[in-house]
Amino acid sequence: MTAVESLEPGRRVEMYVSPDCPYCMQARAHFDARGYPYELHDAQNDPAQREAMFAYTDGDPTVPAIVVDGVYLQSGWGTPLRG
Repeated sequence: MTAVESLEPGRRVEMYVSPDCPYCMQARAHFDARGYPYELHDAQNDPAQREAMFAYTDGDPTVPAIVVDGVYLQSGWGTPLRG
């Protein structure tokens, strides 16, 4: 289990995603199942959101890119991370 998968409630989670990405869907399902709120950013179709994601990830295009409390934690989902 990754650090993101075991987050304590009360953290601000942002996910930069591609709408059809299966790993993004898995990450969303994980948080949805736990009733954990998150903010989605469409990095595929919104150039401004893609640039914001690149600023966090140093240009890594892998989604989902997950930011917690303003700190980039990971790109990809699962063990090992895939995206």
